[in-house]
Amino acid sequence: MTMLVISTAAATVAACGRVRRAVEQRGTAPAGRWGSRVRLEPVYNAGAAFGLPIRRRRLIAASALALGLVLADRRRDPMGRGLVLGGGASNLLERLRRGKVLDYVRFPRAPGRLGRSVFNLADFAILLGAARMLLCRRPRGRS
Repeated sequence: MTMLVISTAAATVAACGRVRRAVEQRGTAPAGRWGSRVRLEPVYNAGAAFGLPIRRRRLIAASALALGLVLADRRRDPMGRGLVLGGGASNLLERLRRGKVLDYVRFPRAPGRLGRSVFNLADFAILLGAARMLLCRRPRGRS
């Protein structure tokens, strides 16, 4: 595994934890707004993505398996792998510690279920990393 994967994953886990603590310290203050397109709306999610009702043990096992598969795929972009690993590890660690994940960003003007769903920094890291992995191949001669 390259140092870029490790350092990106570690930085992502650290950033996710720092933002989560800042949101938690904010307490139960009214939700913040950045215009009408983005809301800061802290909620705990004990289910899977989009609040899907998946049992905790199955969710943790599936998350660990997915992280292992991402880690093993050396053909993909190392920065993307680091983002996916860091975001996934952050959510997984939070689920193991607390049994739930703190989500805090909502896009109320987004269509359908997306507009009702709430996300966190780890979710965005996973999304960006997955996009990079799909679009960018690892340069030849590197591991």
